[in-house]
Amino acid sequence: MPKAKRVKVVELTKTKSKKKDGRKQIMASVNDAVAEYDYVWVFSVENMRNQYLKKVRKSMDTSRFFFGSNKVMAKALGNTPEEELKDNLHKISESLVGDVGLVFTNLQVEDAKKAFDSFQEDDYARAGNVATYQVVIPAGEVVRGYSQDKFPNNMEPQLRELGMPTRLKQGKITIDSDYVICNKGDKLTPQQANLLKHFWEKMAIFKVQLVAYWHKSGEFVKLQNNQDSAEEISSPEVSDEEMD
Repeated sequence: MPKAKRVKVVELTKTKSKKKDGRKQIMASVNDAVAEYDYVWVFSVENMRNQYLKKVRKSMDTSRFFFGSNKVMAKALGNTPEEELKDNLHKISESLVGDVGLVFTNLQVEDAKKAFDSFQEDDYARAGNVATYQVVIPAGEVVRGYSQDKFPNNMEPQLRELGMPTRLKQGKITIDSDYVICNKGDKLTPQQANLLKHFWEKMAIFKVQLVAYWHKSGEFVKLQNNQDSAEEISSPEVSDEEMD
């Protein structure tokens, strides 16, 4: 007789324990970074793409990035003046709202701003993004890009499924009249976003926006509307010895 298969029991406590261990590891890493670096920045990412964020991290390889659970990062820094690791760090925790991350660095403020401002990448818009300009495909054979590249004829069904009134004519994909993929200001649908990608129209820009920074002296500065000017929110009086 074949042996009966034993039912495997998965202990949920082990799963919870792994998650807890992961959180503890992140918190310990954040604690270490606070001790190691002079500055902590909060940054947000417009049109988030992992591959571009990796490029930013590589270009600032002397700094350390954290992009994960805001609650875990805030807890590591301290949510209140009583819990914070150092003076005013709880203000960084208060800034961890939405799609944001932390970067620990020894770069001076202006150097850090230049490093982030110098990096941006054009990318394809996703569904839900707002179209920044009108895209019209003229009647006739369907082509794309400045080089007017032709589509392979086996893509005709795919374009038609995305809403374009295409047809094959003598082995070429054609449309009988101009077709508007989107107008400026449109909130893009999944079909529109896919068509824009097929036509190599990049409307999104990946860019890192700096939100606020903290210095080991206790200085905390929140940037006004993510622009170059900044407003000092809190900076305790410190002696020259403390600044060193």
